[in-house]
Amino acid sequence: MKIKIDSLGLMRALGKDKRRMALWLFVAAVLGIVVAFSIPRTYKSVVMLAPETTGSSMASSISSLASMVGIYGSNNMTGDAIYPEIYPEVVGAMRFRMGLFEVPVTTKDGTLKTDYYDYLKNHQRRAWWAWPAWWIGQMVQRLKASDDALKKGQKRNPLQPTREEYKVAMKVSDDVVCQVDKKTSVISITVEAQDPMVAATIANAAKERLQVFITNYRTNKARQDLDYMKKLFEEARRQYVNARQKYGGYADANRDLILESARMRQEELENDMQLQYNIYTQVAQQLQMAEAKVQEKTPAFTVLQEAMVPVKHANMPKIFILAVFLLLGFVLRVVWILWKKRSELITLSQA
Repeated sequence: MKIKIDSLGLMRALGKDKRRMALWLFVAAVLGIVVAFSIPRTYKSVVMLAPETTGSSMASSISSLASMVGIYGSNNMTGDAIYPEIYPEVVGAMRFRMGLFEVPVTTKDGTLKTDYYDYLKNHQRRAWWAWPAWWIGQMVQRLKASDDALKKGQKRNPLQPTREEYKVAMKVSDDVVCQVDKKTSVISITVEAQDPMVAATIANAAKERLQVFITNYRTNKARQDLDYMKKLFEEARRQYVNARQKYGGYADANRDLILESARMRQEELENDMQLQYNIYTQVAQQLQMAEAKVQEKTPAFTVLQEAMVPVKHANMPKIFILAVFLLLGFVLRVVWILWKKRSELITLSQA
């Protein structure tokens, strides 16, 4: 079955329909202008990071070549469980998103100072058509508020968020986006907000928290070793100080004695003091090595682009929205004419 449309007949019908077409386009233009000016403005701030690359040059070369041909998407040649390609999953985790709730934010005009959670929950502008759904959601929430009321005053738990916390966290996942270039491993964190200062603040906070997370992961084993060496150092120093005090006290008390037993006891205490000193110096060296190991394991991030307060909004241009509505109005009018005069303009034939 084939559908044939009489193009010439349609053109003649459109020529006779100029006035009504103009009315439809006028209505579409008015709707387009109303929609364009009703959409709240949003701003985007972007942070770009280049993480430190680890591993041998041969491994890096193989990884780069594989990424270029698309057969190996990760630079995880070092065996790390957390590598650049999964940083978006780190940023998208509930614990990371809820960690941004406490970030203090201030609007550009300085009229609002609060935290990010309160800003997203209570200070968002909405288009007029979104208000009915929001109002209904608020009414439903009041009816189900008993579950959240039990958690009032408690510390936020990422493993058991309240209904409101979950909704705000979903909003954060939409507004805070992390992307990684698989070829260059450049990390881009894009934050969208209705205030430019808030967007820049959260972008910088997300960058810092990601750096802290990666640093803690990379240095976890080294920091545990460092803590253990600090305990050994304190114990060795205490034992050395005790041995030195015992030797000094005994030597002062038996300075004028010439008994062989006293001399042997003094030599024994001196040897014990020397032994504790040797242990103390060795542990001190190992402590310095452990501190150096933590520094060695700490990753370095090169900030390619700082979080800047955006000057221009990120909304779709109003003229584009107007053009879309005009096109939609034109298409709807054409469809209406085709349906109204379908017996004259449309013919069906067997294939």
